[in-house]
Amino acid sequence: MSENQQTEYKESWRDEFLKHICAFANSQGGLLYIGMKDNGEVIGVPGTKKLLEDIPNKVIQLLGITVDIELKVKKNKEVIEIRISPSSVPISFHSKYYVRSGSTVQELRGQKLREFILKKDNVTWDSIILPEAKFEDLDEQLILFFISKAIEKNRMPSDARITSSLEVLQKISLITQKNELTRAAIILFAKNTNHYIKGIACKIGRFGKDSADLISHDVIECPLFQMPDRILELLKTKYLHSKVSYQGIERVETLEYPERAIREAILNSVIHRDYAFQGTEITIHVYADKLVFWNIGSLLEPLSIELLKQDHPSIRRNVLIADVFYRSGAIEAWGRGIKLITTESAKYHVPEPQINEHAGGIQITFFKEFEKSKEKSKEKSKEKSKEKIITAISENPNISIIELSEVTGLSVAGVEKNLRNLKTEGILLRIGPDKGGYWKIVVI
Repeated sequence: MSENQQTEYKESWRDEFLKHICAFANSQGGLLYIGMKDNGEVIGVPGTKKLLEDIPNKVIQLLGITVDIELKVKKNKEVIEIRISPSSVPISFHSKYYVRSGSTVQELRGQKLREFILKKDNVTWDSIILPEAKFEDLDEQLILFFISKAIEKNRMPSDARITSSLEVLQKISLITQKNELTRAAIILFAKNTNHYIKGIACKIGRFGKDSADLISHDVIECPLFQMPDRILELLKTKYLHSKVSYQGIERVETLEYPERAIREAILNSVIHRDYAFQGTEITIHVYADKLVFWNIGSLLEPLSIELLKQDHPSIRRNVLIADVFYRSGAIEAWGRGIKLITTESAKYHVPEPQINEHAGGIQITFFKEFEKSKEKSKEKSKEKSKEKIITAISENPNISIIELSEVTGLSVAGVEKNLRNLKTEGILLRIGPDKGGYWKIVVI
């Protein structure tokens, strides 16, 4: 058998292989064989009696865990089998943390290490207590609005109306029984969220041809529970256009992008963002032909971009924040967000949004129309302009550029550009000077 996620082979023992045991313990556990080549060939190992004593002692001393170790005989050769169970707590080797990724060992650092330790401790970032925060820091009217929405959606009992806001937040774990506020309580409902946690904001910008060409921008700073509505409202009133039509005498406005899909992308950015990266806002880039959402926070294992587009388990980075939006009816609890985005885009007859991991976060790009259709439309327009010019010249070879502009409806610059192209293509030939000369059609 070849090496895999839960099996590793080593020809001989070296103490540095303790990091492989550490990686197995931090992952799903596994088997480490001493006396076998990488391809599974049995070669045996000398000094097995000493190794059977030394290895367990070193594992306990340096890793703080126990392993099952046995002497195996394979093809008449002695092999040591080390069986490692998954650990419920983070295990380090020389102050470094390792995990298995396929048949390799990887050191965890930065964001990945933080997420790993929190997960092992069964703690999410948003559930950590802020000792200095007080209930008076929260906007009680906003909490009451949340409670009414949750009752309306049958996701909170009706008697919550007559229960104090403090007790309601205690029941959904936003506040402890000792009246300690979690990070979730603060960023969701605080009057001034940035007093305790920086970067609870969304930046929206209108751009020209690229991200360096900023035309205008806005920053939305508010409690997280209000943010999706604030973002959508600003996009609809300032940054996006709506087509107007009439059904009888009723005026109907249709947003240029599928509104349900846009709202889902906003909720996705707000709920799944990694708020441990303080000072990194959600960003929305508005271009003439596309809309780009980005939020910091890579996908949590075992999720992938491909899996997001299929039926998949709901894996949440911010459990308490997600629960509040679920109770208010803003989201479902079944990981259907990305499927809803693609389904709504299909109904709207626009291209499927592009979803990818970018710069340590998730990026969703909506396109206004199909590129092929746009190109065909441009080509058709160009051909029509050329036809108008050729027709006008065939009727009057001495026609001037200004006269061509009047006849075709093109600008002078547009006429000059088309004439250059027609000459380059060998269709038109200028005989004589600009003044006093004439046009000759070479090929039609």
